[in-house]
Amino acid sequence: MNAQPNDALVPDSSAAKTCSLADAITRRRSVRGFLPEPVPRELLHEIFTLAQQAPSNCNVQPWHVFVGSGVALRCLRDKLVDAVVSGQQPTLDFARTEQFEGIMRKRQIETAVELYGNMNIARGDKEGRARAALRNYEFFDAPHAAFIFMPKQFGETVALDVGMYAQTLMLTFTAYGIGSCAQVSISRYPNVVREHFQVDAGLGLLMAISFGYEDVAVPANKTRVPRAPINEEVRFVS
Repeated sequence: MNAQPNDALVPDSSAAKTCSLADAITRRRSVRGFLPEPVPRELLHEIFTLAQQAPSNCNVQPWHVFVGSGVALRCLRDKLVDAVVSGQQPTLDFARTEQFEGIMRKRQIETAVELYGNMNIARGDKEGRARAALRNYEFFDAPHAAFIFMPKQFGETVALDVGMYAQTLMLTFTAYGIGSCAQVSISRYPNVVREHFQVDAGLGLLMAISFGYEDVAVPANKTRVPRAPINEEVRFVS
C-alpha cells in the first residue's frame, strides 16, 4: 500500500503485539472523530478474522456484517443524512426500550454533560445538539463502518451473541490502535442501509460501528467517562 500524506499521524498497528486484553479493555472508548486515512485491507482482514472467534450459543455465529469504505460509505452517508434532514420517519427492525430511570438516567445525563461540554454545546442549544446528532449519520468522518445484522426471526437471546461479537470486534480494533464507535442510531433507518448494500430482507439491522484512526484534534474525543465501582453492580455470593 502506498504511503499516505499523514502517515506520521497514524498509530503503529504493531503495538497490538504487546497490547494485553486488560489494556484493550481499559483503552477502548467511543471515538467521535477520525482521520481520513483508511485502515490497510490486510489489517482489516486480520482484525475481522480475530473477531470471528467471538462466542455464540452452539457456535451458530448469527451475525452478518457489511463493511463499508470509500465511495460506498460516502454514498450511504449522504443517503442517511438526507433521510434525517428531510424528516423521514424512522423504522426499526427490532423493538428498543431506552427510557432510562434512576442511576442509569443519572449516568446518561453525566455522559451527555461531559460530551457536549467538550464540544462547547450548551444545554439549551437545540441547533448545536441537532448538528451533533447528525454526526452519527456522517459516521464521524470515519473511513470505514461495519453494519451488523442478524436474522429477523430471532430476539434478545441471539442478540446477546451478536453483542459479544461487536465487543470482540471493538476490543480487537483497540488492540491494533484503531478507534471505533458503536452506533445504534443507524438502526433507525435499516431500509436505507439494507437497500444500499442489497442485504437480504430477512436480515435486521442491529447497529453500526464506525472505525478508523482517531483524530485527536476533534473536541468530542476529549470525552472520558468513568465506570461505576463494582460494588454498585456486582454481588459476590459464597
